[in-house]
Amino acid sequence: MKRSVFIMFIFLFSLFIAALSWAEEAAPAQTYSGDIWSRSTLTGDWGGLRNDWAKKGVIFDMNLTQTGMSVVSGGKQQGWEYAGRGNLTLNIDSQKLGLWPGGFLTVEVEGNYNRSVNLDSGALMPANTNQLFPMPGDQELNIPAVTFMQFLSHNFGVVLGKLDTTSGDANEFAHGKGDKQFMNLAFNLNPALLLTSPNSVLGAGVIILPTKDPNQAIISAMVFDSNGKANRSGFDTAFEGNNTYAVEGRVKTNLFGMTGHQLLGAAHSTKDFASLEQNSLLLLKGIVQNGTLETEKEDNSWALYYNFDQYLYEPKKGQGIGIFGRFGATDGKANPVHYFYSLGIGGKGAMKSRPNDAFGLGYYYMDMSHPKLTGIFRDREFLRDEYGVEAYYNIALTPWLKLTPDIQVIRPAQKEMLSVSADGLSLISHKKIDTATVLGLRLQLVF
Repeated sequence: MKRSVFIMFIFLFSLFIAALSWAEEAAPAQTYSGDIWSRSTLTGDWGGLRNDWAKKGVIFDMNLTQTGMSVVSGGKQQGWEYAGRGNLTLNIDSQKLGLWPGGFLTVEVEGNYNRSVNLDSGALMPANTNQLFPMPGDQELNIPAVTFMQFLSHNFGVVLGKLDTTSGDANEFAHGKGDKQFMNLAFNLNPALLLTSPNSVLGAGVIILPTKDPNQAIISAMVFDSNGKANRSGFDTAFEGNNTYAVEGRVKTNLFGMTGHQLLGAAHSTKDFASLEQNSLLLLKGIVQNGTLETEKEDNSWALYYNFDQYLYEPKKGQGIGIFGRFGATDGKANPVHYFYSLGIGGKGAMKSRPNDAFGLGYYYMDMSHPKLTGIFRDREFLRDEYGVEAYYNIALTPWLKLTPDIQVIRPAQKEMLSVSADGLSLISHKKIDTATVLGLRLQLVF
């Protein structure tokens, strides 16, 4: 798999290098120039070559995020773990490249290494989102996204390919893969979506821009494979009828004369869910040692979700202090997350002397529905409602080097540690799981 990823990456890299030979010049999308303390990336403009590519619609970004984290009290076990994730993203604009208007190609390559603390706290929400990608618990190099978008007019476009669904549910202060803002998954993506929407899927959809400006309003409607994974193309399962249908709309607001957004979406999956382990982002597979938890079969699953962000202090557009919130609701049958909400405050460049710093403080709550178990766990309730708080401060040592201390306090959904006998026929032990305190330190380098 690693060899195939490497060969595909080299092919795509060679393809856009060759295309540059006939590309027409256009206005630069961004600049990488400047001294080592002020430029946006560690490696700079590569002798002007990187700026030339940007003018021609070719953006090539690389970053490495490293984390040191520990459950220092409570949870299932304590101890420090060091882990990391590397990301390479290629974006090509066909019009700037001198080809045709309205075409955009995105290719993403990801790999992670070492062990995270995500199974140590006993929480369903991973404390380290960064280590969930491209595959939770697997030290792999994968291509989670090869996406082509083509606009047929200023208001309408189509998209298809291997989609990275984490780009949805966007929020100004609480969104991403745990490398820039909050580290806990509950503040980066709505947990209500995790069962119906895998993070890397084969699919297609339409994009509608009511005002021609995607920053003002955008509507998307998608259909994709409910079984998608980053470590496979998806063609082997895409046509089995297990699909997710999703629609989302986001609009920019100007309450109090300051930037804000409102987002509303829904997703429905036709997949039959028979095991709690079918979605590894929900860390239910770590609940039982020497055994598995199986549930009664449930047909289909749906989710509704909403989020908002609103600046309350914005001395400069896109900089200041604001609030955010999320809400999610599901069928509560196939999906153990019945209801969810989060609230918090966030800031970006709130101080003139620290324009690249960011911070956040948030609280989340998950109302859990107990799944119908089979086997020796049939009459046992091992889940409770989960809630937690997180605070972080992102210190920009330079624009390309950011250090983030982080603290989380989580009352985990898992009430006790369970273990079964070697033959899997009886429950042999259990241990109460207390509130977990998690400390973290994250270092991100942008190359």
